Amino acid sequence: MTSQAPRRSVKRIVLIGVLVLSLVILGVVAAIVVPILTHANSGSSGQRVPTGFVAESTATGADGNTRTLAVENPDGTPAKLDALVPGDEVVVRGSGFDAGLGIYVGFCAIPPSADVKPGPCLGGIPEGAEQGEAAAQEALASAWITDDWAWKAFATQTYDDAKLGSFEVTLTVPEATVEGLDCTVSKCAIATRSDHTAMKDRVQDMLLPFAYQK
Repeated sequence: MTSQAPRRSVKRIVLIGVLVLSLVILGVVAAIVVPILTHANSGSSGQRVPTGFVAESTATGADGNTRTLAVENPDGTPAKLDALVPGDEVVVRGSGFDAGLGIYVGFCAIPPSADVKPGPCLGGIPEGAEQGEAAAQEALASAWITDDWAWKAFATQTYDDAKLGSFEVTLTVPEATVEGLDCTVSKCAIATRSDHTAMKDRVQDMLLPFAYQK
C-alpha cells in the first residue's frame, strides 16, 4: 500500500504537467491564430498607381500613415523600372509603414482595383520562409518583413525602424514568367502587400510599375 502512494503522486504530477503544457500550447496557438482570424481591413493605402515608370511614390493611407516606396540601383541611383533585367539587383526602400503589420515585398501583377491584393507574384513567398531559412539566402526575388514575435524568426527580416516603419531589402530581378503570370504581357509592379496575418488588409499596398528590357 505504501509503495503505491508515491506512484499515484508521480502520476498525478505528470498529469498536471501535461495539462499545464497543453494549456500553454493552446494559449500560444490562440495568440497566433485569433489575431489572423479577427483582423479587419484598415482601408486603402491611398496610392494612385503611377501610370508611368517612376522610382518613388508616396501616399497617405486610411490609417493616417504616409508611406513612401522607392527602388534604387545598388549604387544608390534611382532604378530604371522600364528596363529591368533578370538577375540584376534592386534595392527596395520603404518608410511610413505600419510595423504592426507584416508585409511581403516582391514583383507582382497590378490588381484591377485598390481593394484587390497585388498578385500573383513572380517571387511568391520567400523560399524557405516556413523553415526559418529565408534570411540565409543571398538571391531573394521576394522578401517577408515582420516584427511579429510569432513570425519574425521565419521572415526574411524585421523592420529597420519600427517607429518610422522603415525597411530596406535587396531583391534579385526574377525571370518574367511563372505559372499563371507573364510580366511581359500583364502589367506588373514592385509591390508591398500585407502578409498572411492580415491578408485582406490593403492599407500596406504600394506599387511601382516596372517592365523588362526588350
